[in-house]
Amino acid sequence: MKIGVIGTGSWGTALAKVLVENAHHVLMWGRDEDVIAEINHMHTNHRYLPAIELPTTLEATNDLKAVVQDADVILIVVPTKAVRSVVQQLNKFLPLAKQPLVVHATKGLEPETHLRISQVIEAELSRELYQELVVLSGPSHAEEVARRDVTTLTAASQSLAAAEEVQRIFMNQYFRVYTNTDVIGVELGAALKNIIALGAGILHGAGYGDNAKAALVTRGLTEISRLGVKMGADPLTFIGLSGVGDLVVTCTSPHSRNWQAGNLLARGASVAEVEGAIQMVIEGVATCKVAHELAQSLGVEMPITEALYSVLYEQAQIPTALKQLMSRDGKREASLEGTLDNTN
Repeated sequence: MKIGVIGTGSWGTALAKVLVENAHHVLMWGRDEDVIAEINHMHTNHRYLPAIELPTTLEATNDLKAVVQDADVILIVVPTKAVRSVVQQLNKFLPLAKQPLVVHATKGLEPETHLRISQVIEAELSRELYQELVVLSGPSHAEEVARRDVTTLTAASQSLAAAEEVQRIFMNQYFRVYTNTDVIGVELGAALKNIIALGAGILHGAGYGDNAKAALVTRGLTEISRLGVKMGADPLTFIGLSGVGDLVVTCTSPHSRNWQAGNLLARGASVAEVEGAIQMVIEGVATCKVAHELAQSLGVEMPITEALYSVLYEQAQIPTALKQLMSRDGKREASLEGTLDNTN
């Protein structure tokens, strides 16, 4: 198949590598001329995937028309803040692609509108110009996928047939894909776990141990599920790859840029300094603000998110925020009933 990959960052490059190794013809689109030239001539992308050799048949360009033309599949892998503008450009060339399958692998929520990524794409793409929209998400570090480490993800779509097609396109001996029809749950799990990963990095940087990290991940999952169910997700999605799976991988590994950001924040760096040091988009910072606003408007209790919001946006000190979090009134541990009624 001809597959156009929109985005030349770490995740886009790793997924493009998988697709080429699955014998698909892949052309990547990006804006950075140096990255494009390196992919084409050196067969590397050292800025985003250091020490990884890319297939010689993998090509990149800044010509979006060439990427879209005659494509069977278009895979969108750009930061959340860039999705709308990129999709607006993409829409101009879709008639050249003969109704492709559109897949996105971006983990975030759009600021201001609070929309999930699939909602942003649906708002900008002419529906008659593409087959279906599929979300590809799950516990995955780009570096490990590029090294062919065993990885499992979820392809979610309102069309099970479309999800199964993405499953067939991506699956191989090291990259396994499951299907799901709960697009809301998969997208919210992917986005909201970045907030909890920031908290995990903060705990590590502040010197807390495994007990605190286990508490954060467990109660973080409760918060994610609570908001997700309120927004229409299936609660069972959050005990799958896009829920607990993604939480585990991002909250326990220094590979996670959100974990890295939290770790630096706990060591005294400002948000601006952290973003400068990591030099890649830290989705959890913006997502925390969106989740805070959603929780306020929907009446959903999210104490960990609120504590992190106070640190990121209200200049609260980390020890103060943690003390307030731990001093809350006693609660009953969340059950399925508690998740559904948003009371725990």
